[in-house]
This record gives sequence, structure tokens and C-alpha cells, in this order.
Amino acid sequence: MPDEILFSDFDHVGEIIKALNSATRREILSLIYKNPMNINQIAEKLHIHQSTCTVNVQALEDAKLIHTSTVASNTKGSQKLCSTNFSEIVIPLHDFTRTVSDNIISTQMPIGLYTSYECHPPCGIVSEKEIIGMFDICDSFSYPQRSNAQLIWISGGYLEYKFPKRFPSDTKIKSISFQAEICSEYPGSNPNWPSDITIWINGKEIGTWCSPGDMGGSSRGKLTPSWWMTQDTQYGFLKRWLVNHTGSYIDGQLCSSITVEDLSINSYSSFTVRIGVKENATCYGGLNLFGSKFGNYSSDLIFSIEKE
Repeated sequence: MPDEILFSDFDHVGEIIKALNSATRREILSLIYKNPMNINQIAEKLHIHQSTCTVNVQALEDAKLIHTSTVASNTKGSQKLCSTNFSEIVIPLHDFTRTVSDNIISTQMPIGLYTSYECHPPCGIVSEKEIIGMFDICDSFSYPQRSNAQLIWISGGYLEYKFPKRFPSDTKIKSISFQAEICSEYPGSNPNWPSDITIWINGKEIGTWCSPGDMGGSSRGKLTPSWWMTQDTQYGFLKRWLVNHTGSYIDGQLCSSITVEDLSINSYSSFTVRIGVKENATCYGGLNLFGSKFGNYSSDLIFSIEKE
């Protein structure tokens, strides 16, 4: 069972919300989270009729929140057990994917909707209004409130995101790009603290950009909330990685020979983008990642696909 799932298919969100809009169905999910049960066991535990239990289990199955499997039984030959598919669900509040033109599909992803992470302290997460969890405690990165994140910092490790793939498998892709506001990470801030920040797409290392430092201490970010202390990180640099048929580029400068063809686009149902600092980086200076309400640029992570 995966720890979480990001429902980036916005059309499915309504089904999820409808399925969860029932105390009985929420109780079923909680009951079978760690211990799969059959219909009779669930009905007995919750003191409901078997027919009522069956209807609610079917609703959860239709929403893809649970699944049933047939297993051998010592007493009855075989039985159907109900199990949860996920332990955490992150649901977007609007469809982040939009068509910029007939040839470009662009997706904006809030920085807190990562699907995997590895963090090394000092680290932390804040929203526009408050601290999420506790500073330098990696477990804070699993808090549900992370979906509201506007600034995330790690001294090492990575954040990984999944972007939806919304085009037929035979579509010819001209280029893929990823854009983010980023800078190095230093306790407080330090404009002279270089860090090699790397992007991977579908497991392929695209390129590394060396941030000159952790920007703060002298001037506030244009969007940085007033409650955030001036001596701490304020803003970053807007950087764009692009992969096309000729290679990979950072802000138009060739950074590697990886091409669109190397990304094996048709082998995946979505695009995986990882941003982080490698353990063997020459400049191991951490990472700050900014959301649309922090720093100098009013945008979240942007992943764009340009079709031929």
C-alpha cells in the first residue's frame, strides 16, 4: 500500500469527495487500514446490516479507495477481504493543468504536493500564514498541511513530484520544461553560499545549476509575508530546465546531452520530476523552494509539454 496518492486527475476528485461524504464509509476505511476484513467482519464491528456494509464497500471500491481480494480460508475455503489502497490522499482544489496554446500544455503544481521526499536538517516548511510542524524535524514533511506550503527548505536530499500526462501515446513531443523559484539553504541566510541543485525527469539527470547563495537579510521578497523575519530566506532565482531533441538546457544554456527521446515518455503514465542536491555535489549547499505567495515570483512549479 503506498503511503499517499496525489489525485492529479481532477475529474476523479468528485468521486473521492462523494465517497468520503459518509461517516460509515470513513469508519470502514479506518477499520481496514491495517487489518483487511471481509464484509461480515466489517458489518459486525460497525454494528450495521451486511447489505448496508456491501453498498458502502462498493462505493469505496468505485472511488478506487479500497480493493477486494480473494484469499484462502481455513474454515470456508476462500473469502473476499477488503483492503485500503492508500494511507493518505492529497486532493487538488482546482485543475492545475491548462492549455496555453494548441501545442503547449502547462501544469502548475503547489510546492507542497510532492509525492516523495528525502530531507536532511536543517529543514522546514511554512505556509503563507504559519509554520507547518516543527523546524528540523523531517516527520513534519508528512503532515497533511504541507499542501499549503509556500516555502520549503532542506539542507540535503530531494523533493519529487508527479505531473499528469494528458495526451495520447502516439503524440510527438517537441520539448519538456520545468520552472521553479529556488536558491541555496543556509541557517538564516547567506548570499555567498553556493549549492549545486539538480533536476531529474523520469529518473534521468537533466542538469545542475549552481545557486550563488541563500538570499535574505538585506531586502524582503516581493511576496514574502510580513511575519517572516528579514534575516531569514526571502527570495530565490527563477530557473527553467528544458529538454528537446537536441539536448537539455538551463535558461537556454546547454547543460547535458539528454534529449526528449531519452525520457522514455511512453513508458510512464505520468512525469516524475525530482529536484534536489546530490550527496556528492561539489557545492553541497541545500535547497529553498518557493511557492506562489513567497519570494519574488507569483507562480508555483510549472511543468510544460510542447507538442510537435
